[in-house]
Amino acid sequence: MKAQIVGDLLKQAVRESLPKAFASSKWLLSIMLPVSFVVLLLNYSGVLAAISSCLTPAFELIGLPGESAFVLITSIFTNIYTAIAVITSLELHGRVVTILAVMCLVSHGFMIETTVLKKTGSSVIRMILLRLISSFVIGASLNYFLPIDILNTVSEIHLESQTFWVMFSNWLEASLILTIKVIVLITVLMIFQKILELFGIIKWISRGLKPLQVVMGLPTRTSFSWIVANTLGLAYGSAIIMEQVESGQMSMADADLLNHHIAISHSELEDPLLFAAIGVPLVWIIIPRVIWAIIVVWMRRLELEIRKKIDLRGKDVVSVMRS
Repeated sequence: MKAQIVGDLLKQAVRESLPKAFASSKWLLSIMLPVSFVVLLLNYSGVLAAISSCLTPAFELIGLPGESAFVLITSIFTNIYTAIAVITSLELHGRVVTILAVMCLVSHGFMIETTVLKKTGSSVIRMILLRLISSFVIGASLNYFLPIDILNTVSEIHLESQTFWVMFSNWLEASLILTIKVIVLITVLMIFQKILELFGIIKWISRGLKPLQVVMGLPTRTSFSWIVANTLGLAYGSAIIMEQVESGQMSMADADLLNHHIAISHSELEDPLLFAAIGVPLVWIIIPRVIWAIIVVWMRRLELEIRKKIDLRGKDVVSVMRS
């Protein structure tokens, strides 16, 4: 009897998840593919390089060489893989690479990830400014605290200039792989999330993470989405986060607080390991982002509390004037 109940619940999870997985995959790919093609054009035309040259003074203010601007701009418009390729092709060394790694981990994939954050209740402008400002705050802090001899060198990869058609064919191949990856991963994730929900496991996870959530200033209802964002990242985890909001498991207000955290600290497995592969110490690219993300959430909570008090005082003044 128990086996039959479990089987029925598994079938229900698959049946209810497939339509949502298809809709989420379609929405995410409708953003990812056009954006990646536009970035291809911007890169080929030299626009990204031109923007980078204008931002050189800002990077020199926090002790980074001028060419660092091109690394962050590339990261903002593309992803961590491309940023690492640029870092190694420029033959940047030492603490500069560590600082740039953290800045890129905070600020990358803006076009796609900001859309995800907006979909779950946060302001686009606010999220962009938050990530940009946070990048420079953390970068300047690390420039002050990092030991001089933290890193001696990084692996060298020299990028060769390519014709448009070579770049376009590479883009087509990467897009096909991306499409398959998105559909498969989101479908598996949606089914897994539904299984956890039907079997009541999400409630256990929330209870287990409650002490950590309290420290981070996050509502307990955000615990599962927090796990997803920190293991899979914003893009691939977006389907789960949006599903929890749309199903009422997480309110827009809760999601906004979560967004303030995961906008700065997400994908704590794959992305840091990519930088670790070129010799960047993991502790310096994970801990500062987590600490700053916690600070940002508590600052957001303070801001909301102050706004609430101002609104209440405003209403009191209005009521007094009317009386």
